[in-house]
Amino acid sequence: MNQLTEKSISCPYCGESIEVLLDAADIDEQYIEDCQVCCKPISFVVFEDDDELNVNVYSEDEAF
Repeated sequence: MNQLTEKSISCPYCGESIEVLLDAADIDEQYIEDCQVCCKPISFVVFEDDDELNVNVYSEDEAF
């Protein structure tokens, strides 16, 4: 079973800090979740850096 990792991100729209759960099965995958505060779609890209899960977040207008 994969262990979930909790990370704090800033919404690219409203700037609010929100907690998200990252799954190691999502490494190098892109997916979309709505912001828990403003409800706008955030694109997530999960990656591994020095054996630690991290995430980059983008608005739907940003290229990545």
